[in-house]
Amino acid sequence: MEAGVGRWMSGVVEMERNTTMCAGMETKLADLLLDPESVPVAVKTHVSECDGCRRELEELRATMSAMDAWEAPEPNPYFMTRFQARLREEKQAQPAGWLEKLRARMMFGPRMHTRPLAAMALTVLLLLGGGAYLDYYWQAPPAVPHETAVVHDLQTLDNNAQLLDQLETISDDDNSGQATQQ
Repeated sequence: MEAGVGRWMSGVVEMERNTTMCAGMETKLADLLLDPESVPVAVKTHVSECDGCRRELEELRATMSAMDAWEAPEPNPYFMTRFQARLREEKQAQPAGWLEKLRARMMFGPRMHTRPLAAMALTVLLLLGGGAYLDYYWQAPPAVPHETAVVHDLQTLDNNAQLLDQLETISDDDNSGQATQQ
């Protein structure tokens, strides 16, 4: 168990060392593979000294040689004929519902007549939405500042002189009644 962990840790340390020393070599290796004359001498010496970069370059060369050996298969001669027939069938098939009809018209029909209709619909929606907002904005009553109950009661008392006179009379009667009791 310890030996496996030690080997794994040494691999991590080696990988970290390679990534710090070989930073940015991926593009330079591709340049070295495709156009070796344009690569600086420092890159060539680094690849010749670094085992990881040399191994990576050899793997890239093997991949490129495998790609060069690969030949694309010949296309089926009846492919386009079958494709055109299938396309005609799809165009002629009846769509299931109104949404499918709209989708088919948008996909297969001429698109030039739909652009002005879409622009007009968007304009109408914007005008209706903006008009509704402005109507709400202009028709809304102005916001009344919120008053507390005490302030409202005091304002009512100030405005009602008769009530004040009655309260003063009651107050005077209470004060005179208390004075006679003493």
